[in-house]
Amino acid sequence: MNIYSDLVEESEFSDHITTRSLEIITEMTLKEKVGQMFIAQRPSTDSVQKASDWALGGYLLFAYDFSGLSKSEVIANIQSYQHASRINMFIAVDEEGGTVNRVSRNSALRSSPFLSPQQLFELGGFDLIAEDTVEKSELLSSLGINLNLAPVADVSTDNQSFIYPRAFGQDAEITAKYVRTVVNVMKEMGMGSALKHFPGYGDSFDTHFVAAHDNRPLEAFYSGDFIPFIAGIEVGADMIMVSHVIVESIDPNLPASLSPEVNRILRKDLGFDGVIITDDLAMGAIGQFVSDYSIAVLAVLAGNDMIITADFEGQIMDILAAVEDGVISESMIDEAVFRIIRLKIQLGIVY
Repeated sequence: MNIYSDLVEESEFSDHITTRSLEIITEMTLKEKVGQMFIAQRPSTDSVQKASDWALGGYLLFAYDFSGLSKSEVIANIQSYQHASRINMFIAVDEEGGTVNRVSRNSALRSSPFLSPQQLFELGGFDLIAEDTVEKSELLSSLGINLNLAPVADVSTDNQSFIYPRAFGQDAEITAKYVRTVVNVMKEMGMGSALKHFPGYGDSFDTHFVAAHDNRPLEAFYSGDFIPFIAGIEVGADMIMVSHVIVESIDPNLPASLSPEVNRILRKDLGFDGVIITDDLAMGAIGQFVSDYSIAVLAVLAGNDMIITADFEGQIMDILAAVEDGVISESMIDEAVFRIIRLKIQLGIVY
């Protein structure tokens, strides 16, 4: 267990959580460990069997996974994934409110979609935002969802920028208060949280389709974009999602999601000890980055703990091959899985 010693020493969690995490990891095969590093888009066929066969860390559900279903049907589907898994899964959604809602679009689950953070703030300030977070967490938990990929911590005040409708729409300090409010409530409700999209989306355009570059100096991030992320880290955010934007002042050659330097900033400069997760590797901005290794291997080498993707089968095999070839050390896999299992215990997903 010496490979975990540094993580254990730095851990702020109880000895029980640390000890149980290590017990679980030592009983896992390498394939199971790598499977835990994936939150996969739920496959359209054999989703129960694949959750078991690949020991997936989680499923990410989209609006089509809820469309036309009753609450009992949604619960049954989610339970089927969990029952198939030896290690219970993250069941994740993007339920941000406003333009990005997966669950509340279904009127059988909520009478109307959740409002955006900007709308809530205008109607009732931070009190209404807190109330909304409680209701959102209660609804998701009642379905078996344990991870909401929220809040959006990006700073954007330009209503013409891509991220603005999803952001809080205020300066860094007020956005930081929003992030603290939401993360604190999510923790109280036992709902997993994920700050996004580090290092900060700024005014970059949509990376779902093409690569985006951010040419601002590094100081602009420390004095602005990082502030809400630091606030979320201080109150115990569970995950941080890293974007596909190329931030020239941090790493001019790689998108943030594939950059070791971005992860170094998160771990060393900002002191984040939770789970780092990539944005979806199926997005268009990432596809152009070809090297001797697959995108998933590059994501692991960069220091990400978890990967969101649809192509989990091929990418798990790529990572296993990279470990066998000595490109990725098994201790690097173990460190990531330690954080993942530790969080699952903390959230009551695994015991």
